[in-house]
Amino acid sequence: MGGRRRTQDHYGRRARRERYPARSIYKLEEIDRKVRLFSRGQAVLDLGAAPGSWTMYASDKVGPTGRVIAVDRAELAIGIPPNVTFMQADALAIDPSELGSAVGIARFKVVISDMAPRTSGHRFVDQTRSFNLFSRALEIALATLEPRGAFAGKIFQGEDFEKARDMVRERFEKARIIRPASVRTESYETYIVGTGLR
Repeated sequence: MGGRRRTQDHYGRRARRERYPARSIYKLEEIDRKVRLFSRGQAVLDLGAAPGSWTMYASDKVGPTGRVIAVDRAELAIGIPPNVTFMQADALAIDPSELGSAVGIARFKVVISDMAPRTSGHRFVDQTRSFNLFSRALEIALATLEPRGAFAGKIFQGEDFEKARDMVRERFEKARIIRPASVRTESYETYIVGTGLR
């Protein structure tokens, strides 16, 4: 356990050293390494973007010819790169058709979601809220992705987890469950990734 904790702390120190606002960067990096989410020139939608680590990573991966639309109720804690547009909005309330239209994007190649509820300390409540956020992120992805696009979303493992996985399996050619090494030991968060939107 002590070794695992030291490994966990390593990610926080590394994020500070590499000037990322949060350790979550390494979760997305591992997901990308395993499924190759990103490539140059893509349009990416980042839901639950604050404080901005995933936005920074996606921005770098898609390059100057790509675009990232970052959405969160909170402000980003980063300088916004030229290929990023930030929308301060509630993903639960926003009209998906508004997400790309403002900047001339018809469809996204990748939708990523690191949205998580404020934890209450009641595991069942938190899992239910997480499932609702995951479901909304998937709903937005299905409304905005181009054919054969990809989706990656955070979810807390609980009784709705299998349902969430099946929802992804129904619409994507491949569905994978990835629990990155940088997820804290005590956390029950994981990621469901769908590639090849049907």
